[in-house]
Amino acid sequence: MVKLVAFYRHPEDVDEFERRYRDEHMPLVWKMPGLRKVEVCRFAGQPGGGRPPYHMIAELYFDSEVDLQASMRSPEGRAAADALMRFAGHIVSFAYGEVRQESAR
Repeated sequence: MVKLVAFYRHPEDVDEFERRYRDEHMPLVWKMPGLRKVEVCRFAGQPGGGRPPYHMIAELYFDSEVDLQASMRSPEGRAAADALMRFAGHIVSFAYGEVRQESAR
């Protein structure tokens, strides 16, 4: 399994960001072919106190890197990306990688 992680720095207007994320971006994300699961984490703090460096992350899961790349190139993937860039392009960055379970020794 592969996941694409979107890292969102703190938006200037949190309410506007959240509204557009929920109402404009996510309906398009759910149409992306091959998408298996989405997890979103809005950060509340960090160990030791202080403000976390990110407002939130979103994790999009796919069966393989090939499926992720195909989904991103699809019309649905391009529409989701275009919508996101219109309101959050200046605060988001991305990375992807293979998901593995680590076990204790």
